[in-house]
Amino acid sequence: MTKTFIHGGTVVSPTGSQLLDVLVDGETIVAVLQPGATALGADLAASADVAINATGKYVIPGGVDGHTHMQLPFGGTEASDTFETGTRAAAWGGTTTIVDFAVQKPGERVQDTLGLWHEKAAGNCAIDYGFHQIIGEVNDESLKGMSELVAEGVTSFKLFMAYPGVFYSDDGQILRAMQSAGDLGALLMMHAENGIAIDVLVEQALARGETSPYYHGVSRPWQMEEEATHRAIMLAQLTNAPLYVVHVSAKQAMEQIAAARGNGQNVFGETCPQYLYLSLEEHLGAPGFEGAKWVCSTPLRSKVEGHQDELWRYIRTGDVTSVSTDHCPFCMKDQKELGLGDFSKIPNGIGGVEHRMDLMFQGVKNGLISLERWVEVCCTTPARMFGMYPRKGVISPGADADIVIYDPTGHTSIGFGKTHHMNMDHSAWEGFEIDGHVDKVLSRGRVIIDDGSYLGSAGHGRFITRELSQNLI
Repeated sequence: MTKTFIHGGTVVSPTGSQLLDVLVDGETIVAVLQPGATALGADLAASADVAINATGKYVIPGGVDGHTHMQLPFGGTEASDTFETGTRAAAWGGTTTIVDFAVQKPGERVQDTLGLWHEKAAGNCAIDYGFHQIIGEVNDESLKGMSELVAEGVTSFKLFMAYPGVFYSDDGQILRAMQSAGDLGALLMMHAENGIAIDVLVEQALARGETSPYYHGVSRPWQMEEEATHRAIMLAQLTNAPLYVVHVSAKQAMEQIAAARGNGQNVFGETCPQYLYLSLEEHLGAPGFEGAKWVCSTPLRSKVEGHQDELWRYIRTGDVTSVSTDHCPFCMKDQKELGLGDFSKIPNGIGGVEHRMDLMFQGVKNGLISLERWVEVCCTTPARMFGMYPRKGVISPGADADIVIYDPTGHTSIGFGKTHHMNMDHSAWEGFEIDGHVDKVLSRGRVIIDDGSYLGSAGHGRFITRELSQNLI
């Protein structure tokens, strides 16, 4: 097995940053040592097969993106990234583990759909991966299937209060699923928007001739997100189910989550970089059909109303548990263009799995979050939230050697044809400049990114059998 010695760098964890050396044997971290000119350090550097000089750089756990959608069928098309292209792009950006979503549709067995997603991913992933299970039809058989999946290491389940006729669950179905999740100790994830009311608003907007991408956001107002979030919290409280609200974009919805957490409830909120940087006015409201690039649900919110600033604040206070991407990419040509003349037909999704670590580090450079909080929300807490800690999300003996060498003095220009490796014909992050750079990425001890070169391969990534959430109160 290859021995790798990483020396001279600053190891960052949620609890602090310290100059430390890291010894990797094969796929595993075996020692984290005080640095420098000790005889032991010198001996390790000399005896290692590979020595990596990380002087002046951060040594952080590989990123854990707990919310991606590779090859997701949606809106008459399919997300443009395969498990091969999407995980390769993730690696370029310092993410070494994703948790994707297997999708059950009405009439299907959850066990069968999980098997289908295993077939899509097996032998194709450049980094490690796990699955959540979307429950598209809550019935006795699906609820029984939840128990079987937990035993197989799929310990989180997603429901939708949005998309009537596609994924939607009514309150009675949500109640039953939460009762099962509570009994199993499994995590219930929720897309919290009032889909029934939103459909009426969409119909009314189109009848008025309001067809451009801007009206995607206008027809999904923050009240629909806050109301659904509150309703989900109440149902979770009744059933004693842990609740994880995905892609929170509205400050009012996060306020509901913060209040529930303050009352001691196991409620967690996720946000995404698009809700921290992008806006209804500037992006969805771009001229012509350009705003389609940024159509996603929940939608981008108004910058004037202060949603972005408040979400950064909630990251600082700890009420935002983790930052994921909701990576669900679609090309403009032949995909987003399905919604020309009717915003409701634009496939919902933004590509970003490659850029999350950089975008959140820019928050460090801008003084919005601490260095330690960066690692916490992007690496450690997602690993704990989804039952992969301490195997993932930490630089510690016994952990998988998923390690990123990050240069805080480097620079990254994001954009199509620059740092863009996702299978898309545009970049939602075109023109963003990052005061930092991913230099090296190790996945289970193997260097897969090295100073601008990709050394990984499809099939290196393994399926992660997850435990129950380790982040509950």
